[in-house]
Amino acid sequence: MPHLVILYTANLDREADMSGLCRSLCDTMLAQRDESGKQVFPTGGTRVLAYPAAHSAVADSKGDYGFLYMNLRMAKGRSPVVHQQMGEALKATVGSYLADVLANKPLGITVQIDEGHEVFDGKHSTLHPLFNKA
Repeated sequence: MPHLVILYTANLDREADMSGLCRSLCDTMLAQRDESGKQVFPTGGTRVLAYPAAHSAVADSKGDYGFLYMNLRMAKGRSPVVHQQMGEALKATVGSYLADVLANKPLGITVQIDEGHEVFDGKHSTLHPLFNKA
């Protein structure tokens, strides 16, 4: 954790490098620091996944509209300042990365951050040890 999941209309694949957007958003997440200067998210646990919708309907369907929904799910314990900072940073990154698309296509973008109590949180990772060497 954290996981940023992106759902988007498949027509964006013609106009945007979604793999590049994922990398840019992941780098944005890894660059965030809390009020004490500590990295907000663990490097080995930070994931960004994007899925085009196989089927979609946006607005009145009279135009080539697009939509991109980003949901960041993080564990409890971070401050409201970090939540706000993270949301603004993600919005800025996606806005910058998709600036050309936004200039030429009606596109809706939503960023949502969820923090919650897990009822089950099982993990197995050989990825974290790569970054936990101190």
